[in-house]
Amino acid sequence: MRKTIARRLTESKQQVPHIYLTVDIQLDRLLKLRSELNAGLASRKVKLSVNDLLIKALGVALVEVPECNVQFAGDQMLQFKRADISVAVSIPGGLITPIVTGADTKGVAAISTEMKDLADRAKAGKLSPTEYQGGTASLSNMGMFGIKQFEAVINPPQAMIMAIGAGDKRPYVIDDSLQIATVMSATGSFDHRAIDGADGARLMKAFKDLIENPIGMLA
Repeated sequence: MRKTIARRLTESKQQVPHIYLTVDIQLDRLLKLRSELNAGLASRKVKLSVNDLLIKALGVALVEVPECNVQFAGDQMLQFKRADISVAVSIPGGLITPIVTGADTKGVAAISTEMKDLADRAKAGKLSPTEYQGGTASLSNMGMFGIKQFEAVINPPQAMIMAIGAGDKRPYVIDDSLQIATVMSATGSFDHRAIDGADGARLMKAFKDLIENPIGMLA
C-alpha cells in the first residue's frame, strides 16, 4: 500500500501543475444547524458530523461550478453532472478514499449513514474496489488533529481536492465589527491543466457560501 501511495503521489506532484486557493469560512451557522438536525435525528440514531455536512457542501458546490467537476484524462477533458466525493480515511498502513456517490443530491442523514459504513469497512479492509476507485473530486479533513491549514496532493485523474483545517475561535470581522467566531480554513488544490484559477476561486466561494448559509444546501 505504501509503495502504491508513494508512486501515485510522486507522479501527481511531478506531472500535475497544482494551484492552491485558501478561504476562511465562518462555521457558527453550520454548527448550529448540525445541532438542530442531530436533535431531530436522534430517534433514528443518526448523528451528523461536521465532515458529513462538508461532503454535502462540496458536492453541491461542484454542481454549481461544473468547470471544476472535471477530470484531465490524457488528451481528453471529462465533465461530470453529479458529484462523487472521495473522502480520505486513515487506515492501518496508509490511506484510502471511499466514495460517497451523488453527494450533491443525497440528504445529509443518508451521507452520514453511508460514510460511517464506508469508513468502518475501510478500516476492516472490506471495501470493494468500486467503492474507492473513481470519484470526481476529493475531500481531506485533518481538523480533528488540530491542523489549522494544509495543501493536499491531487489524486489523478481527479482535478481537485479540498483540504479542511480545524475550526477554532478567532477574531473575525462581522458586519464591520470585530467579533469572536468559529472559523476554519479550507484549501482547494486544483490541476491547472484542467481548472483555471478563476474557476477554482468560484468553487471556493460557492463552498464558503454554502457553509456560511447552510440551509441552502439542504434545499
